[in-house]
Amino acid sequence: MAQPGSVSAQGGTDPADRLLTIPNVLSVLRLAGVPLFLWLLLGPKADGWALVVLAASAITDWLDGKLARWLNQASRLGALLDPAADRLYVFSTLVAFVVRDIIPWWIAAVLIGREVVVGAFLPILRRAGFGPPEVHYLGKAATFCLLYAFPLLLLAQGGSTAAQLARPFAYAFTAWGGVLYLWSAALYVYQALRAVRGGGGRRAGNA
Repeated sequence: MAQPGSVSAQGGTDPADRLLTIPNVLSVLRLAGVPLFLWLLLGPKADGWALVVLAASAITDWLDGKLARWLNQASRLGALLDPAADRLYVFSTLVAFVVRDIIPWWIAAVLIGREVVVGAFLPILRRAGFGPPEVHYLGKAATFCLLYAFPLLLLAQGGSTAAQLARPFAYAFTAWGGVLYLWSAALYVYQALRAVRGGGGRRAGNA
């Protein structure tokens, strides 16, 4: 695998080492939106604007992956920024929803605990000579469900007709997202343990 700043066989910089790409710019913008999103939820409680930020995040999440493939601008930095933005949105939303009593604390504890467990395996993999895992389709599906669940949970607050219509969909997406989130973590842990023990090939499996 080429190192950062390495030169390709054609004499140019390895495309995977590029920093300034359109997908990376979109991922940075998504990351910059996290504190704004959290402030909107907890400060003025401007749920409408918070939904706009969350929707923009979901659109750019889809768009940066598409552009990375269409423009051949996939990079190692992008592979780190994309899941980092997803996790920060999930984490910040869970914290805000617990503070505002939108979800019970134990749901947030389970989902955040998932991240703690997965994160604990990163240094173990690194010591064994493996890099961080690539994003698995189960993890992306879980994030997709949760990012749909969060705005629906906001809409489900109150006794309006819109809230009553949004409530079953909000609970369904939350349940599916939570199950897939834990499932992807269990798969990651299993494959990481196999890799560390020498039974998983050259690198850990995806999660």
